[in-house]
Amino acid sequence: MEKFRCIVCGYVYDPAQGDSTQGIAPGTKFADLPDSWVCPDCGVGKDQFEKI
Repeated sequence: MEKFRCIVCGYVYDPAQGDSTQGIAPGTKFADLPDSWVCPDCGVGKDQFEKI
């Protein structure tokens, strides 16, 4: 699965881990994250992430 990095703070979203802080289950692809999802470290939206 592809990982995505926040261009503001460097947080990496790893689909294998999901995001427990926002109730995102492991195995959730970045494209499948809800539009309301934000970076758990700095709070920016999905549009501030790049594929790595």
